[in-house]
Amino acid sequence: MLKKDTLAFIKDVADNNNREWFAENKHRYEDAKTDVLNLVAEIIPELSKIDPLISSETDPKKSLLRIYRDVRFSKNKDPYKNNFGIWFSAKNKGANGPGYYLHIQPGKNFIAGGYWMPEAEHLKLIRQEIDYNFGDFEKIITDKSFKKNFKLGTANALKNAPKGYDPADPNIEFLKLKSFEATTEIPDEEFLKPTIVNKLISSFTTVNPLVAFLRNAIEQ
Repeated sequence: MLKKDTLAFIKDVADNNNREWFAENKHRYEDAKTDVLNLVAEIIPELSKIDPLISSETDPKKSLLRIYRDVRFSKNKDPYKNNFGIWFSAKNKGANGPGYYLHIQPGKNFIAGGYWMPEAEHLKLIRQEIDYNFGDFEKIITDKSFKKNFKLGTANALKNAPKGYDPADPNIEFLKLKSFEATTEIPDEEFLKPTIVNKLISSFTTVNPLVAFLRNAIEQ
């Protein structure tokens, strides 16, 4: 579980997003970072039990994303993220691909599983897999636990049918997707309970079939 001070620090970053304040509170950042890494260290061996491609010996630091923002091409010049992002994947740190994500941001915490904005070749393969094996895909997203707890994102989608697909295809709305991730929200108070790891692993277990389906699509 996390300490209250960790969530308080993230809130304060959002309210004081400047280098001067951060420098004065660097010790709070280091404490919060250590707290989050301790949580990640508890998650990894449990996650590896449901997904063998996630090594139980993964260094927690390889899963924790940087708090520093790249502002070079952004209108938003805030130097720091107002969240802690944790990414669990079979690939190296920073590499995009199917995996699991934990977003810690007071009032906006969520878990996600899937593949965010795959590269063109992978997107082509995923659409092909959905088209050829829609029954398998449908079974995943209509599973009782999945439907109860997760929502498949549809914001990143083409307006028209992708090239080579019939606009009248009954599954066209899924073939239009450019990103494939399912999310579920987590209340702040859950992170303060000793049961948080079990809750997270339960959610990752539910979304694991989607991650596996997407992996299979791009690795054939």
